[in-house]
Amino acid sequence: MEKSNVLFLLTPKTNVACLTGNMNVRQALEKMRAHGYTAIPMISQEGEYIGTVSEGDLLWQIVRNEKISMQDLENVNILDLPRSHDTPAVKVDANIEELVEQIVNHNFVPVVDDRNVLMGIVTRRKVMQELLKK
Repeated sequence: MEKSNVLFLLTPKTNVACLTGNMNVRQALEKMRAHGYTAIPMISQEGEYIGTVSEGDLLWQIVRNEKISMQDLENVNILDLPRSHDTPAVKVDANIEELVEQIVNHNFVPVVDDRNVLMGIVTRRKVMQELLKK
């Protein structure tokens, strides 16, 4: 794979479900469930990559607050949710080694431009399919 393959492997942002910073935890849960994701990128209103929210992050929010209801989750902004770890983004011009270093530990890697605006994601599946072709 060559340097330009990061774009070749990209699933564009228009085809990726994302959370935005103005959403609440209930909306995040519903979006993840609707799309069957275990982790989902979070972006600002301007499209900048903020981080990744995982099922575990949502689960721990519920566990920490044993008596929390779904209605209570509407009062917790997604930005206030403690996240266990964010998936580091790679720049669109990253070399393949940088991408592979990240994809080994994550189901997807966010790809951003020079302004940190999310362009899309590269999934581990897509990388593996490409490697199997070689």
